[in-house]
Amino acid sequence: MMPVSMVGRAGELAELDRAWSTLAVDGRPGPVVAVLTGAAGVGKSLLVAAALEAFTPRPAVLLSGAARLHSPAPYDWLAAVLSGRGTSRLGLPSDALAWLAQHPTAPRERYAPGTLLRLAVRTVRLLVGAGPAVLVVEDLHALDPASLNLLGELAAAPDLPALLLVASRPAADAVAPDLAARVLSRLCGVRGAVRQHLGPLGPAGVAEVLTQVYAGSPPAPRLVDAVWQRTGGNPYMLTELLAAHAGQGPDALLRHPLPEHLRVPAPRPAVPPDAELTGREVEVLGCLVAGMSNKQAARALGISVRTVTVHVSNLLRKTGSASRTEAALWAVQHRVPARPG
Repeated sequence: MMPVSMVGRAGELAELDRAWSTLAVDGRPGPVVAVLTGAAGVGKSLLVAAALEAFTPRPAVLLSGAARLHSPAPYDWLAAVLSGRGTSRLGLPSDALAWLAQHPTAPRERYAPGTLLRLAVRTVRLLVGAGPAVLVVEDLHALDPASLNLLGELAAAPDLPALLLVASRPAADAVAPDLAARVLSRLCGVRGAVRQHLGPLGPAGVAEVLTQVYAGSPPAPRLVDAVWQRTGGNPYMLTELLAAHAGQGPDALLRHPLPEHLRVPAPRPAVPPDAELTGREVEVLGCLVAGMSNKQAARALGISVRTVTVHVSNLLRKTGSASRTEAALWAVQHRVPARPG
């Protein structure tokens, strides 16, 4: 049976194939950008996988990465790409590569943020080589700010022979909503960019899935409408509902309640009630989000390094963070105002 998420997506697959052909067959200078957005469960990742499987010619290079689910850190996308790869041939500073790869033995002192960003772009260029390449970015909405900045730079990198294939939930659902919105806008503004927003299946799509599952028998309109209403046409929810009642007749889709994991959970509070930050702590937190060291933050705020160290210690305690990176991510997750200036 065709995956549920592929039902009704023939047009999107064809458009992605054309985008790849402009680069790999027609020889258009890259980068070429394709952005897929949509709610959780609409099949973004499956669409990306199906497109990659169909691409002809096959990509000479495939670089794929995503955010770490439990402990996100700067340059997560690139760290995932570098995982398990030999990097000695790249000819870049080993300490910078160790930091970008999030190697446990990476030195504490790192390069200035701007320098590190340039090294990250250079690393990707060297990995892509002559191409043609596909750079897959899963779940852009969950990526850290450094990764988002890197993607924006890659989309604008002159003559990068790569298709940048990005999947994301809407920016409002992102770890850093404002930055994600700017990066998505930047990606979609690239000349010739493909922009696809995947919505839920309509009743006709649900009917097609049910016809496939139940041996080609056209489902009754009443059943189609009821299943469509119960799942909202969301391919993931439809797949899970069908799996929960596998081996039973179609009426089972209506008789039983939705599986527990498909029910919408209660929303979490936006800001922890006990995280009361002072104005100066908010400013220092903004410096952490910008990737500044204590010395850089002290210079930017006109205070001593020792004072910054005290504020950082207080921030880790108040936000329940184990590191500066976690505190910075806490800031973007809870939309703490950025440092002015």
